[in-house]
Amino acid sequence: MAVIKVLVGSKNPVKINAARQIFTQYFPDSDIQCEGLDAPSGVASQPLGEADTLQGAQNRVQYLVDDHTADYYCAMEGGAHQFAYGPATFAFVVISNGQHESIGRSANLPLPQRIYDALLAGEELGHVMDRLFNTDNIKQKGGAIGLLTNHLATRESAYTQALLLAMAPFNHPELYA
Repeated sequence: MAVIKVLVGSKNPVKINAARQIFTQYFPDSDIQCEGLDAPSGVASQPLGEADTLQGAQNRVQYLVDDHTADYYCAMEGGAHQFAYGPATFAFVVISNGQHESIGRSANLPLPQRIYDALLAGEELGHVMDRLFNTDNIKQKGGAIGLLTNHLATRESAYTQALLLAMAPFNHPELYA
């Protein structure tokens, strides 16, 4: 059985589980060794805007590529933005095999304006949600997505879909060359 080593740029179990799930689906006949490592994002703890959110995920992956050895490196960075239609939270995902990089993005979760305003004031989304919903460390559980969708979707499900789609260039490299 082939061994595929995957490094995730975070020790958050939600992110590690999402990566493990996707690589297991893509490589069902392989032993997936998925490990989370602290990797600096180089952006604010709560990125605001698409550019900073993407940069955070790319920085995490680059740190892993530069300092570690694996078959795949991935990172997920959650952010928020005030779009023309209202505030939302989302995540960028980056997957690399050390030579090629693929970028994916989750769907948007609309945010109440008062929650986004708290982010503008310097709070992290997980802390705001914990306070509003009387939860503890929701960012390592279902996340804001779980709370706002009555647990029909979760932070992990948002990451898994984005990672699943971001793997396309690795499945068909001849089409993406």
